[in-house]
Amino acid sequence: MKLSRIALLSAVAGLCGAAGIRAYQRTADFGFGSNDSATNVKSEFYWSRLAYSSSMSSYGGYGGGYWGRSSWSRDYPKADRQFLIAMHRLTRIDGRPYEQVVNLDSDEIFNYPWIYAVQVQTWSFTEPEAKRLREYLLKGGFLMVDDFHGTQDWENFMTGLRQVLPDAPVEDLQQSDEIFHTLYDVDEKVQIPGEHYIRTNRTYEKDGYTPKWRGIRDKDGRIMVAICHNMHLGDAWEWADDPNYPEPFASAAFRVGLDYILYGMTH
Repeated sequence: MKLSRIALLSAVAGLCGAAGIRAYQRTADFGFGSNDSATNVKSEFYWSRLAYSSSMSSYGGYGGGYWGRSSWSRDYPKADRQFLIAMHRLTRIDGRPYEQVVNLDSDEIFNYPWIYAVQVQTWSFTEPEAKRLREYLLKGGFLMVDDFHGTQDWENFMTGLRQVLPDAPVEDLQQSDEIFHTLYDVDEKVQIPGEHYIRTNRTYEKDGYTPKWRGIRDKDGRIMVAICHNMHLGDAWEWADDPNYPEPFASAAFRVGLDYILYGMTH
């Protein structure tokens, strides 16, 4: 049974009172280590963010990396943890309450079947990294990409993607696709803007006027890459506790993210 809008609104509102939520931006670690701290609790789901090498700096949009770090870390870690708060309140997924950062330097990525990447117009891969990510996806892994905008960002994103999946077609996802109906029925596709909307009242960045919900499938039809172009869901999660950021955008971003997780875990 699909969760109600009231339940989602309650979860989003609850983020505003989450103790110490803003402190996450200063105190989070990267999830690495081998001890028994809370960041290493074994769970059935780990929110995993891809740390990649960058071929260029982030430019022309709003924001950047996290305190001088690379583009992959934009909105990190607050967006990740805000999302996990909502996930725990709205689902029964046994998810670790902290984020995980994964890279392509080793086979460790195969322990994390769902990964999230941002600012992907700046990514690039060595041949071994591209090969490992290709194997990860073809063996059942799921990748969600977010927060890149406009024509030039798309071309740069595709340059990196073609290192990984040289011949895979990119398609526009349809309203009837199961990925939009796993937990919520996402029937209305709104352009989900970043925090800049508060200052500019614009939902777009650069020349990314129209949201693009796209995907790449494997040979069996499973969506293995979900592409959120001309949108910034991560900012919507990060700023969900700010009364100045519109609730409809935050709620839409949580619905999409939860659908993508459930799809990735069941396909």
